[in-house]
Amino acid sequence: MAGITRRDLARMAAGGAVAVLAMPAWGAESNPPPPDYAAIVAAADRSDADRQTDKRRDPTALLAFTGVRPGMKVLDMGAGAGYNTELMARAVGPTGMVYAQDSAAIAARAKPRFDARAQIPAMHHVVQLIRPYDDPVPPELHNLDLITFFFWYHDTTYMKVDRAKMDKALFEVLKPGGILVVADHSARPGDGTSVGGTFHRIEESVVKREVEAAGFKLVDEGNFLRHPEDPLDAPIFHPKVPVDEFVLKFEKPR
Repeated sequence: MAGITRRDLARMAAGGAVAVLAMPAWGAESNPPPPDYAAIVAAADRSDADRQTDKRRDPTALLAFTGVRPGMKVLDMGAGAGYNTELMARAVGPTGMVYAQDSAAIAARAKPRFDARAQIPAMHHVVQLIRPYDDPVPPELHNLDLITFFFWYHDTTYMKVDRAKMDKALFEVLKPGGILVVADHSARPGDGTSVGGTFHRIEESVVKREVEAAGFKLVDEGNFLRHPEDPLDAPIFHPKVPVDEFVLKFEKPR
């Protein structure tokens, strides 16, 4: 990989890279200890804007729930401007790799912010994948350790996305024992996917059902973003009370 810059990697990945994607997977035999998640969040070179987002995301708890470790290969679905991508990149360190996926339309909208973020040292092991959500990675990418899908699954309900195909693609790209963590804004029981484009919420049971249908096993649920005072009947933007959010951990069976 000598002589290849991060921008070269990004261009190659967007077009279906081959060489840069065949990196060795993090494995149980190395089993590095978890990093200091609180120190990652407290890093002095994180932006003020990200620190504002921290107030509603509880990133220390979210990082710990994912179990991300140095050396891992991580896919960040719906990366947007890269808030979570950067946290994952800091956690996997220089021996790991993070792939930041988004559709062409969303990536174009987030491009100025993502490109600015890409200049910081922590992002030097990030490859941007500009691909459809239901075809999120090139075929050469495989044996990932972890996939994060944060606060964006609901958006795929009102886009032209085959979610069954998407979830199956995520299943296939993970190594056996690999983890998928989905976090999203809660909808009322019975709302299903009908409020994805209005309230920007999704019913938790729908996510469980769809992801498990792809072959995943639900192994844990995080309650650290729960807000039972949320009536679940309004858009998530400018809420009167904190938004209730679920966090689900799925495993690809070994």
